[in-house]
Amino acid sequence: MSATVLDGKAASVAVLKSLAERVAALPFVPKLVFVRVGDDPASASYVRSKERLAAKAGIFSETMLLPEGSSERDLLALVARLNTDDEVDGILVQLPIAGIAEQTILESIAPAKDVDGLHPRNVGDLWRGAPSLVPATPMGILALCDHYQIALSGAEAVVIGRSNLVGKPLAALLLGRNATVTIAHSRTTDLANVSRRADVLIAAVGSPGLITPEMVKPGSAVFDVGLTRVEGKIVGDVRRDVSEVAGYLTPMPGGTGPMTVVMVIANTLLAATRRRGVA
Repeated sequence: MSATVLDGKAASVAVLKSLAERVAALPFVPKLVFVRVGDDPASASYVRSKERLAAKAGIFSETMLLPEGSSERDLLALVARLNTDDEVDGILVQLPIAGIAEQTILESIAPAKDVDGLHPRNVGDLWRGAPSLVPATPMGILALCDHYQIALSGAEAVVIGRSNLVGKPLAALLLGRNATVTIAHSRTTDLANVSRRADVLIAAVGSPGLITPEMVKPGSAVFDVGLTRVEGKIVGDVRRDVSEVAGYLTPMPGGTGPMTVVMVIANTLLAATRRRGVA
């Protein structure tokens, strides 16, 4: 028996449609600004994909490009200007940028416009259960659970990976949904024994094929977030034959990735309505 495929592409289309309907009902058009430094092809492609989705949702987006070699001071000045621009609802600085301290940039973005959800204020609000903007990948995983009606309340969830981008915020979100949460990592003793307890298992390490069938509880929901290129191919943290044990499984690619991009759009809508006092 094969696991039900948690199709992120199909779910993202449904979520985007819902977002577009909500945007269409607003008395204004939300605005999202992307900031890039230099003309790295991969970064440019990634931003363009977000711009296309923003347009489909009815959100106006704009990319501001600083020339290669721009200083940290130049970038901070641009962010400061966007922070005070009342027409701008969301700011996303495409990282990493060579020679510029990532944390300095993250802390410079106004928390209310931080659609990446990485400003320390948003991180703290998430952990204390207050309204906040949250990193897109964890949001996308919860949205997949909702789309496929995977119960989280009372479930035992194991998150493998403790990054600030995925593992930690995801643990906070799962706790908010009343799951019992364990965070495992590279120093976890007997990882297989820990992972086999999970009703919901999330692998976000970037270690190809880390999760084997023997590490998975029969019938569980397994989310593969890790992405590594091996000999030109995209490989996830979860081996494909896990589908013989799991009840639900995200494909790689096509699982959590499409949901991540759509959640950036969802964060823009959330930031816009909060800033402008629209329910």
